[in-house]
Amino acid sequence: MVVVLNEAQQGDAERRPDPPEDADGAADLYRAVGKQLKLLRERVGWTQKELGDRLGYGEDLISALERGRRTPQPELLDAADDLLGAGGLLKATKEDVARAKARARVRHPAWFRDYARLEAEAVEVNFYSTLTVPGLLQTEGYARPIFSAFQPLLAEETIEQRVAARLARQEILTRWPAPTVTAIIDESVLRRRVGGVEVLHRQLKHLMTLGRLRSTTIQVLPLWCEEHGGFEGPFILLTPKGKQQVGYVEVQGVNRLITDAEEVRILAARYGSIRGQALTPRESLALIESLLGEQ
Repeated sequence: MVVVLNEAQQGDAERRPDPPEDADGAADLYRAVGKQLKLLRERVGWTQKELGDRLGYGEDLISALERGRRTPQPELLDAADDLLGAGGLLKATKEDVARAKARARVRHPAWFRDYARLEAEAVEVNFYSTLTVPGLLQTEGYARPIFSAFQPLLAEETIEQRVAARLARQEILTRWPAPTVTAIIDESVLRRRVGGVEVLHRQLKHLMTLGRLRSTTIQVLPLWCEEHGGFEGPFILLTPKGKQQVGYVEVQGVNRLITDAEEVRILAARYGSIRGQALTPRESLALIESLLGEQ
């Protein structure tokens, strides 16, 4: 079975304003917790990077948390409370955050919600990306110019909603148990200066960090690869818990969630072929590191 949105449905989805990202106060709570975190961090005189290094998280995540763009996880609140000498201030917010998280529903565009729901319960996700870094692996700075460049143009409020929703999806990468994630990224993607040199630099560093996680494998399809099975374009394979693997493709406003067993089998075979032609994970991280040196 293939779910395809026709042009009229897609146009309606773009024209209709998305529901407010925060219909139940979750975003206000996250911003309040973020302000507390920022005040405590500044009280001890640390930068976002210094706090992130001590907690084992990236600077981008600390920045997003302080601005209320990411849901604060209980283990981070515990660790930050102890590290910053908050005396239980941050720990006391855990119950409220848990309730808000349970109530809140991330506002994806209507045509994307079926995929987002399946991804949230996935035990395995496989990306083949030829245009941009997979959304699940993007930094906030990289995601925003992508949405800002959409044609027809999106409203500023919609851009912020889309960025927040994309970042919220990434929580599956740090949950336990985390899904097995593999990403084959065309080398051209890693060289394209989306958002500028500094944004790309941060994105490449973020990929280096993710690539060292036990649950995440990043491979690069090098430019010198003359023939490969991915010329038909990018796609995603994901396996929801207790369900059959499905495919997803999205190009030029046409979105397809693929559940037909034969079509999914073909995509899986194609993915295996491309993966065999890509650099190994170690070689891929070495290439990304070399690109960082070129910035």
